[in-house]
Amino acid sequence: MTVFTKIINGEIPCYKIAEDENYFAFLDIRPLNLGHTLVVTKREVNYIFDLEDAELQGLIVFAKKIAIAIKKSIDCERIGMTVIGLEVPHTHIHLSPISSVHDLDFRNTKEISKEKMLEIAEKIKSNLKI
Repeated sequence: MTVFTKIINGEIPCYKIAEDENYFAFLDIRPLNLGHTLVVTKREVNYIFDLEDAELQGLIVFAKKIAIAIKKSIDCERIGMTVIGLEVPHTHIHLSPISSVHDLDFRNTKEISKEKMLEIAEKIKSNLKI
């Protein structure tokens, strides 16, 4: 069982943004920028390109809704999307507010207070249309 499955199952706390029957979104606890969100499949699949076509399509559409809400919540140029897939063996997409390509440098994570994380999670949720 991956750490993401434990988060989905409520065994590990998170700053949840949204979920449906197949996907789950929550704030990254080591964000690149305020609002950095992980969008994961509920089904444990290690590699994104091993997903069934319909599941991959659904993941992208779900991520798009989350990205739109993040963009409405955080002052930025756009929402960057990355799929690395090496750090946790469970398909996930990183959505992060960016204003330059350098904002996606994973060597530059930030420490953000619990209060600020709760505040931004609520703000994103308030702008979400699912």
